[in-house]
Amino acid sequence: MAEHESHEFDVVVVGAGGAGLRAAIEASAQGARTALVCKSLLGKAHTVMAEGGIAAALGNVYPDDDWRVHFRDTLRGGKLLNNWRMVQIQAQEAPDRVLELEEWGALFDRTEDGRILQRDFGGHRYARLAHVGDRTGLEMIRTLQHHAVHKGIDVFMECTITCLLKDDERIAGAFGYWRESGRFLLFNAPAVVLATGGIGKAYKITSNSWEYTGDGHALALWAGADLIDMECVQFHPTGMVWPPSVRGILVTEGVRGDGGVLRNADGDRFMFGYIPQMFRAETADTEEEADRWYTDKQNARRTPDLLPRDEVARAINTETKEGRGSPHGGVYLDIANRRDAEYIKRRLPSMYHQFLQLADVDITREAMEVGPTCHYMMGGVRVDAETQASTVPGLFAAGEVAGGAHGANRLGGNSLSDLLVFGRRAGLHAAEYARGLTARPTVDPGQIDELARHALRPFDAAGSENPYAIQQDLQECMHALVGIIRTEDELAKALEELAMLQDRASRVRVEGHRQYNPGWHLALDLGPLLAVSECITRAALERRESRGAQTRDDYPTTDPELAKINVVVRQQTGELSTALETRPPLPDDLAKLLEDA
Repeated sequence: MAEHESHEFDVVVVGAGGAGLRAAIEASAQGARTALVCKSLLGKAHTVMAEGGIAAALGNVYPDDDWRVHFRDTLRGGKLLNNWRMVQIQAQEAPDRVLELEEWGALFDRTEDGRILQRDFGGHRYARLAHVGDRTGLEMIRTLQHHAVHKGIDVFMECTITCLLKDDERIAGAFGYWRESGRFLLFNAPAVVLATGGIGKAYKITSNSWEYTGDGHALALWAGADLIDMECVQFHPTGMVWPPSVRGILVTEGVRGDGGVLRNADGDRFMFGYIPQMFRAETADTEEEADRWYTDKQNARRTPDLLPRDEVARAINTETKEGRGSPHGGVYLDIANRRDAEYIKRRLPSMYHQFLQLADVDITREAMEVGPTCHYMMGGVRVDAETQASTVPGLFAAGEVAGGAHGANRLGGNSLSDLLVFGRRAGLHAAEYARGLTARPTVDPGQIDELARHALRPFDAAGSENPYAIQQDLQECMHALVGIIRTEDELAKALEELAMLQDRASRVRVEGHRQYNPGWHLALDLGPLLAVSECITRAALERRESRGAQTRDDYPTTDPELAKINVVVRQQTGELSTALETRPPLPDDLAKLLEDA
């Protein structure tokens, strides 16, 4: 057998962002021997980049807010493609998870009477996001990390999982390697929780960090799990487009929630021309009416600058294509002329310091040039709403790697409450699953040898392909052909290019040795990157309509019948297949919440 170190656990959590930390804390609390495996260092997960806040109907600013309104907002934002039960669970449990985080030491901004302050975000009827300035994700990770360390959870940092192992149809463990030394590891465990985040590094312009190479989506796919809604890739409307030093970096929705507005090159607040019928009754029709909302907190009507992200991203895309964009291909986001400098520095400290230091842009004095950036994957592993169990026994998923909760478009702030609510449920039920087994699954030693040979193949390959060149070409392909606007011809061309990239990836060669070799790491990341890119493209071909983040120029309308359908991607006998499958209908009492609106 290939040389490797071996570890025995009941639950292995892959990923140490908000979902992974919360899952590990819960599994450990249930008495399970728990391992937390992260690709980067503990505390460096992409969750720290989440700025705006945690969406939870606490009702601290608007007493009329409750889980029913949050449920309705989320379904409408997701264009009714969401798993309704996941939405209900998240809306009902999010307040408890936020208060739990506070009990564990999280420091939130406060109302005048000392309660957790909540801010406005796009698509939410009421101010609902509990926040810490614009550093909410960092505070969440700090709190969860300290709690996990206090629990004594075993942490494996700078460790990449490359494959899940099975005993017949059940999960038996996970195989990976230490990034520093290149040595292999085997985790023998009957339950694995995937919490690996998203797929952003498949795209040329992204707000995502280097870890987001689709690892969890690919691991689940290769293990036989179903993926759903992979066509639904969210492009956040406000990523920096200039200067180059900050290209793609996210400008939090909190800038617009605190008064910032979008303008085109003519100085017009163009979003008033893009209000969809679904939101017209709750959105200001004029600039004067929208401005009144900022001073009259009882006015529940919304500025169109805070429409759901898919609507704003498409509007910006249209403005730039029609020649009304900024000099560098975006539009202007202006808070400098709307709020005084001290207010901006107090409410948006990270935004202010980050862009001043990295780009010499002072947001208290000048507008930012912004445009859509690949931000979030709504699609992912198909999971049971109650348990977060996938279609493979012993495999669970939570956070961005899990599909269903956000439908065709995620509302801002729902990601962080998703991490807390479903991270907890995944850890709880993974521990219960492991505890309920009468016999632990075992790993076939032959699997280890084959996986080790596959991982080392780039050192011995006869080819001369460079992994960096392949990733660059992949990003160009996905950006140009499977981006914010799609057509059948371009998607078909993308599949042809992806097939050629797969062929090139089989001939990748890297130099040097295994000890912290970034070229080797990327060569191994190409597998997940290419797999998720093909899943996205095939699913986008199958959904012949425009819904949320899936915008088809050749099918510009929304088909009501397809709201009932998930596009499911599976790997069978080594080949990807897609299927259109009907989702359970919305119960009458919950459907009435939408009708009443």
